[in-house]
Amino acid sequence: MMQQGEVQGEQWSSRLAFLYSIGAAAIGLGTLWRFPYVAGANGGGAFVILYILFVMAICVPLMIAEMAIGKRGHGSAMTSVDSAIIAAGAWRGWRTIGTLSLLIPFFGLSYYSIVAGWAIDYSIASIARGFAGFDAEQSRAMFGALAASPVRGGLLQLTFIMATAIVVGLGVRRGIETVSRIKMIALFVILIGLVIYNALTVGLGPSTQFLLQPDFAALGAEGVLTALGQALFSTAVGVGVLITYSAYLPAESSLPRSSMALAGGVIIVALLTGFAIFPAVLAYGLKPAEGPNLIFVTLPIVFGKMAGGRIIAILFFGLIALGAFTTAVGMLEPVVAWLREKTGMGRAPLAAMAGFAIWLVGLPSLLSFSTLSDFHPLAFAGMTGKTAFDLLDFTIANLLLPANALLLAVFVGWSCRGLIGARETGLAPRMLGAWRFVIRFVAPIAILGLGVHLLL
Repeated sequence: MMQQGEVQGEQWSSRLAFLYSIGAAAIGLGTLWRFPYVAGANGGGAFVILYILFVMAICVPLMIAEMAIGKRGHGSAMTSVDSAIIAAGAWRGWRTIGTLSLLIPFFGLSYYSIVAGWAIDYSIASIARGFAGFDAEQSRAMFGALAASPVRGGLLQLTFIMATAIVVGLGVRRGIETVSRIKMIALFVILIGLVIYNALTVGLGPSTQFLLQPDFAALGAEGVLTALGQALFSTAVGVGVLITYSAYLPAESSLPRSSMALAGGVIIVALLTGFAIFPAVLAYGLKPAEGPNLIFVTLPIVFGKMAGGRIIAILFFGLIALGAFTTAVGMLEPVVAWLREKTGMGRAPLAAMAGFAIWLVGLPSLLSFSTLSDFHPLAFAGMTGKTAFDLLDFTIANLLLPANALLLAVFVGWSCRGLIGARETGLAPRMLGAWRFVIRFVAPIAILGLGVHLLL
């Protein structure tokens, strides 16, 4: 059995490798799938401005806090949190942070992989036949047939999870770094290519106005809180990956620079994704406020109308699948790191076993679109109409993620205030006070406001 910190026997090959690996883990469906439709549903420009503000003002300080715990602890999320608790003489109940940092990625990946499987299916469909001539009815029928097929969906989900397990099993440098580097290069090349294509064919004028010209009257209180939730979601705060990946950092690494670089990358990709999607959506008279159906129902119609739409569809859905893949790697790694400490076994078998367990746990969510579509397990508690997939998504995204982010802020800001300071964070003395103010007061109040709104 590994002792505390032994998982740190692996290290990133460089600070740049850490940056593109953490970027690849954070930039997934939250940015490529969720950001466009929540921005579209909340008025565009005003939402985008608030989203950027929340990422920089609240998520960056939280990222520094998480990274400081991992870099100091040199172990899994559970081990690193335990180490901080012992060193600070803090309440043992703070171990909840470590527990949530394992449960969130484990159960999150169990349903996240379903959507990733859809992206793989659409990538294959784009290559095989494309979407030429698709109308709204055909597009809805195609997505409905995929979601309602448990065998097809289950095989796609299992394939995706096992591919994730192979990468994690290869280790930090051979597996995670290699795939992350490929993803980040492909991500920017494809997104920039799509934006240039849109500029040359349909123009960026209307989408620029939609995404960058604020109309705060169209936002409302709900939109403000949605922007905060999206900021937390897209920067992987509270998932456990920031703590775990930071455990493999060399001692001299700068956390403020790493956090700012990650935040900047997330924002740039979110904006590029908007400019890759909305120009064509607006040009063909479709609605940007289509919600989750924007990617899998609306965009195939757009691709079917575009010149060269088949190639664009292949690139776009391939990008979605690749983005989901590296995020899944980041979600599986915290689980495997903890299992290695507990069992002393090798990466490869543990990754395979954890992956298969995640697939089994995800079966009720998968079946929520077919045989269990009428099964609403918490209807008696007021969750009428919510399937197993809906409940897991709501619990992870709306309850556990904000809760863990809140606990992290309070733990680091108050219980560890004498333990995590300028040396651990790398912050200059004049910035340390501002960071602590955000961690102690601003972030908890904002997250509590989000939580209250979601529960009411």
